[in-house]
Amino acid sequence: MKVLITGATGFIGRQVVHQLSEAGIPLRLASRDPNRLDRGTDAMSMPGPDAPDAAFLALVRGVSDVVHCAGLNNDQGNAAAADFHAANVQLSARLARAAAAQASGRFIHLSSIRAVAGARVSVTIDEDTIPDPQCAYGRSKREAEVDVLDIYASHGRPDAAVLRLPPVYGSGMKGNLATLMRVADTALPLPTGALTGTRSLLSSQSASRAIWHLLQHSGPLRPIYLASDVPPVSVAAIIGAFRRGFGRPTRLIPMPAGPMRTAATLLGKRVFWDSMTAAQICDPSLLLSEGWQPETDTLERLSEMARSAIPQRR
Repeated sequence: MKVLITGATGFIGRQVVHQLSEAGIPLRLASRDPNRLDRGTDAMSMPGPDAPDAAFLALVRGVSDVVHCAGLNNDQGNAAAADFHAANVQLSARLARAAAAQASGRFIHLSSIRAVAGARVSVTIDEDTIPDPQCAYGRSKREAEVDVLDIYASHGRPDAAVLRLPPVYGSGMKGNLATLMRVADTALPLPTGALTGTRSLLSSQSASRAIWHLLQHSGPLRPIYLASDVPPVSVAAIIGAFRRGFGRPTRLIPMPAGPMRTAATLLGKRVFWDSMTAAQICDPSLLLSEGWQPETDTLERLSEMARSAIPQRR
């Protein structure tokens, strides 16, 4: 076994590299900036979506399995629909074609619950949830899922799988979780007690363990999997966990939702408010049934993150 990891210098890619290295698996690492990778590793530059076929064939030559972490995330505020399509759809399809033709093992494609539901929708998501993406990022992730699975099926290959992830936390995280962590780092009372929306989260370490599980699982792969910590947690509890880690008093004021919604609208933050009050729960039962072990102490892990961030603030 030799595994190609794309996006090897990214937020999740770094954890996958660590997980598989600890397991003693030979790796090839692909990144848009291979100079950031350790010297002595089998490292290659990640081809762009318009690169020739030969570049993708060279990338997968000599590897058995592929973990595709590379892509454009929705924390890039200036990204357009065309950018998401190129980085998430075209790139994934080009890589999948090369891997289906040349790599003998599995193709694990990292996706997002945004391929299924928008951030403002209250929903419980499992493998059978009908996808209804609400943004350019989500639509690009869903289209990439379909392309990867269709490409492998057209080659008679049943060994590709999509792993959908909820918001992932860990060192270097961005997006709404990073915003909540910054909001929590103040001694002032916060009118966040009304943020009762329940969310499934996933630690970056658990994400990498889910990928390793799929690579080594002895049974046939299902097309779609979901991973998440259990149980889900409320947004108010997330902020409280960060505050405990920072050594701050909790001081979450249970203001009524109506005035806060109005204030968020007036401040141009209605989308953020709606995303913080929606309930989005992922059901990882399929992975659990196959022996994967989830993180079960999410709030303590978030507190640990805040504690470890204290020296960086000084």
